Amino acid sequence: MQGRGKDLSSARSGASERFDAVEEKMARLEGRSAFVTGAGGGIGRAIAQAFAEEGARVAVVDVDGELARQTAAALAGGRGTALVCNVADRQAVFAAMAEFTKAVGGLDVLVNNAVSFHYAPLVEMPESIVDRMIDVGIKGALWSLQAATPHLIARGSGCVINLSSVAVSFAIKNAAVYSAIKGALDTLTRQQAVELGPHNIRVNALAPGPVSTPGANSVIDEAGWEARRERTPIRRLATVEEIAAAAVFLASDEARSIAGVTLKIDGAITVAGP
Repeated sequence: MQGRGKDLSSARSGASERFDAVEEKMARLEGRSAFVTGAGGGIGRAIAQAFAEEGARVAVVDVDGELARQTAAALAGGRGTALVCNVADRQAVFAAMAEFTKAVGGLDVLVNNAVSFHYAPLVEMPESIVDRMIDVGIKGALWSLQAATPHLIARGSGCVINLSSVAVSFAIKNAAVYSAIKGALDTLTRQQAVELGPHNIRVNALAPGPVSTPGANSVIDEAGWEARRERTPIRRLATVEEIAAAAVFLASDEARSIAGVTLKIDGAITVAGP
């Protein structure tokens, strides 16, 4: 019995070691740092949370300081840093990037998620709203890339993830400006994948299908969500957590040969058509 007790103890010890090894392996972004724009809510918040759970230190970048602080405080392991920043302001983006990289010692991942929503017929879109959408959705991504690239090159490797949309693949009512912005990000993704690839920096995009977020809910009512669900072949819509899981994959070494790709997470709605 005494020998059997030792055997059981050894077995438990071995199982514990294997469990610890699995836990360690699961931390796919351990020791890395990520700069996530529009991270105060919605998809950006989910990505920040998933990155922190996988061991990354995360800059929670948002124009809404209160949302940024709430999200940063909720991240696993105290790995969040709230940065109040309007990504449309190039100087503010560079300052936020400098502050974060100085604090954590560099950069490994950039996520361009910040977006400004407004759906209306193009002929009815005021110049001020169009300017705001372009400033955040396109210029914000450009400024963030400009600010991030020297740090990623200095690191010797890195990853950029742009948030695109299935709106690039088919027409969506009243979404001309939004779709044009997301199409620009798709093009930027391919261009930068080639430009930054020689520096061992991978650039990809995620194109979610319909996803319920505070921003999307501001322009889509329940009937609209149900219609989208019915048009999706798998009859369910992706969640922000599922989009975040895809972002973790693209940021991890598991995707080290993936570059220049726009990954659709849409339940086959794109291939089925609107």
